[in-house]
Amino acid sequence: MTGGVSTRPDVPGGRTTFGAPTARPDTLADRREFLATGLRPHPCASCGTCVLVRKNSPKHTSIQWTTDAASSCPVFAERVAAGTHPALLDTCERLAESIAGAVRDGRLAVSTDG
Repeated sequence: MTGGVSTRPDVPGGRTTFGAPTARPDTLADRREFLATGLRPHPCASCGTCVLVRKNSPKHTSIQWTTDAASSCPVFAERVAAGTHPALLDTCERLAESIAGAVRDGRLAVSTDG
C-alpha cells in the first residue's frame, strides 16, 4: 500500500508506482468470471466431500475445494499421512470418477462456450 492506495493488481482502484491503474475494471470482471462462473457444487460419491466443479471441456475440469482437501478427502488424508506435501497432490481418483459419473448421468454439464 502506498499513500493509502493499494498497489495490488487485484484491488480495484489500485495504482502502480507510476500512478497508472493496476488493473482495468474489465480485466477484474474477466478474472472473476473465469474463476467463479459456472462452478457447481458436487458431493463426491465416495466420501461426500463437496467441491465446486466446472467442466470446461470433456478433458478439462476445474475443481475448487470448499474445505481443506487434506483433511476432508480420505484419499488425500492418507497421502498426506504418508508424507506427501498437500501442495503436490494432483487429484483424487474417486472424486474424478464421481465427476465423470455426474457428467454421464447429466447432473453436470460440459461447457459449450468457446
